[in-house]
Amino acid sequence: MAAKNLLNLEAVSKAFDIRPLLASVSLGINEGERIGIVGRNGGGKSTLLKVMAGIEAPDAGRVAKAGSVRIGILSQVDNARPGALIREVVLGDREVHEWARDSAVREIFTGLFGGFTDDLLDRPFASLSGGERRRVNLAKLLIDDLDLLLLDEPTNHLDVEGVAWLAAHLKSRTKLSVVVITHDRWFLDEVSDQIWEVVDGDVLSYEGGYSAYVLSKAERSRQQSVEDGKRNMLIRKELAWLRRGAPARTAKPKFRIEAANTLIANEPPPRNQTELLNFAANRLGNTVYEMHQASIRAGDKPILDDVYWNIGPGDRIGIVGVNGAGKTTLIRALLGYIKPTAGKIITGVTVKPAFLSQHLEELDPEWRVLEAVEHVANHVQLGNGKELSASQLCEKLGFNTDSQWTPVGDLSGGERRRLQLTRLLMDSPNVLLLDEPTNDFDVETLTALEDLLDSYGGTMLVISHDRYFLERVCDRFIGLLGDQKLQDLPGGIDQFLKMRQQSLANQATTSTVSNKSNAAEARLVKKDIARLEKQIEKATAEEGVLRENQITYAADHQSLIEIMKELSELHIRIADYEEAWLKATSKLEEFEG
Repeated sequence: MAAKNLLNLEAVSKAFDIRPLLASVSLGINEGERIGIVGRNGGGKSTLLKVMAGIEAPDAGRVAKAGSVRIGILSQVDNARPGALIREVVLGDREVHEWARDSAVREIFTGLFGGFTDDLLDRPFASLSGGERRRVNLAKLLIDDLDLLLLDEPTNHLDVEGVAWLAAHLKSRTKLSVVVITHDRWFLDEVSDQIWEVVDGDVLSYEGGYSAYVLSKAERSRQQSVEDGKRNMLIRKELAWLRRGAPARTAKPKFRIEAANTLIANEPPPRNQTELLNFAANRLGNTVYEMHQASIRAGDKPILDDVYWNIGPGDRIGIVGVNGAGKTTLIRALLGYIKPTAGKIITGVTVKPAFLSQHLEELDPEWRVLEAVEHVANHVQLGNGKELSASQLCEKLGFNTDSQWTPVGDLSGGERRRLQLTRLLMDSPNVLLLDEPTNDFDVETLTALEDLLDSYGGTMLVISHDRYFLERVCDRFIGLLGDQKLQDLPGGIDQFLKMRQQSLANQATTSTVSNKSNAAEARLVKKDIARLEKQIEKATAEEGVLRENQITYAADHQSLIEIMKELSELHIRIADYEEAWLKATSKLEEFEG
């Protein structure tokens, strides 16, 4: 049976100012299809998604969808009404009984937030960070009953574990159609069965995930190179004819000269061959960083305890871990920004580090891109007598001749990040410490960055949620699992995810055993409370009788002394019962709270 068609674009065009982003694009989406969208930043990917969602109207052509199709979009702008709580954003006006016992809702909250509590649901949306807002809106879309899900960078602000969970969740929902823009190529490979490449206003379609897309692109390039070879031969013949001399040229028909010039003009510039760049011009000794029984804290929170770790020259280490485990704190401790509370950290005397943090460096917005780089250095030495100028290094990191004159204040977040990295490399560091270097980069820029880092000859430590990037540029991995230890991961990120699953399973088992134990103890405490309440009730009744006896025997001095003695002893007993009752109820609240 043919798959149900959900949405079609028919000869759709869309432009901003005079720049066409989509030019007469026709495509369709069927039920259950998984489509990844790639292309340069600013090339029209998000615009395509908004046109499909009906947020942007096409300049020409039309968008047709089946009448009953329910579409949801995760955009890069997160909004909610003022004062809204998380429960209102995610669950809307659903009654509590509709979702409280729904295992699918709990699974989504656990996957995205690590838990499902009233404290979480009652947090104001406006108080959340950008990453938390993105996860809240993603949770809403996953919980809603949709036919087509349009996701713009859904893996931003998710750690490696969260990205793996989201991929598995989407794969389990076979009837849901998904169109996703992401620079996370591992995620693309996991969830996509088609890739759409937005380029020069057109949308090219490739079967398979990201890996299949790369292979298809290589095959297209190979076929194109065969055609180019034939055309180059024709160009050489035409050039040879043109160079025969003025008399010969003037005797030939003019159209032949124009044809040759057209061929020459259309010939693209030759691609630069990858050079073995070595920005680590400063030689590294045998010691880079050593941690000796080091303990590190972030404020009052312990991060590492009694850790020994050796980082050597040329090591390329990927750092993975759960959110809040202290990955960035570890890097800052190596750089000396944070002092260990015990043990010591040794830094090699020849170490010249460069740190790319998640926070963009403040630069003069009036500076041009090239000017900002030249403020660091005009040339970088590559070794063997070779060097690159600031302009040439900018070119290698995606700033062409024109964009090098763009004011810093006009750059996008991804461009500012590339500029920050360019400035770091211009200073010839021999140790690179990169904290989420791939944020806001498109796939093409990531590929160029990986190619550049391939040739980096120094030591490199990388924190990233981009699994593909980590596995591409790093040779070793260490993990922080929240147990204040560094875990060597010879099995890479797969080993880290398995260890996390085992850790969570152990916690669940411990929690179950603890809950059973708590339930048994709670039953005993409840019995104690019931017993104490009866004793207090009985003692209070005795007190009433003694009070009446005080009135009856008011004239009998000896009897009155006995009654007062009994009352005093009774008051002590009641006080003991009440104190025991208070302790028991407090203990019961701990078990049940």
